[in-house]
Amino acid sequence: MIQRIQTVYLLVVVALLIICMCNPVAVYMGSDGSLSPFTNLGIDVANVGRETSCWGMFAILLLASMVAAATVFLFKNRMLQIRMTIFNIILLIGYYATFIAFVIAYNGRLPETTFQLRISVCLPFVAIVLNYLAVRAIGKDEVMVKAADRLR
Repeated sequence: MIQRIQTVYLLVVVALLIICMCNPVAVYMGSDGSLSPFTNLGIDVANVGRETSCWGMFAILLLASMVAAATVFLFKNRMLQIRMTIFNIILLIGYYATFIAFVIAYNGRLPETTFQLRISVCLPFVAIVLNYLAVRAIGKDEVMVKAADRLR
């Protein structure tokens, strides 16, 4: 059953989370035109050259991508596959909570800057939606298998 649609959903989730890990999720723009990218590993302050650490966001995305990749191979145990996918949804919601906490914490530290989100901040949300679709598809498979067992 590895060729089912939930496998495609979960593999797309892995790809989206890896893309989000590699790209900046926001940018602090200075009044002089300098850019300080807000990546999942930290903020590179343009004029000072220091990096403020946000490694927790990177760790959550890394864990979520590993869980999604491992969930693909749990096709023989569909209930565990559903639980792991729901756990992945909870992880990604935690990612957004962590992101908001870091944005609030660092807003006062970078004076005279404007905050702009990048498109890669939306990728974990798309991953949440795809995880939900995977849960529904796995549930449909479970119902189909139980119906086939009932007919024997």
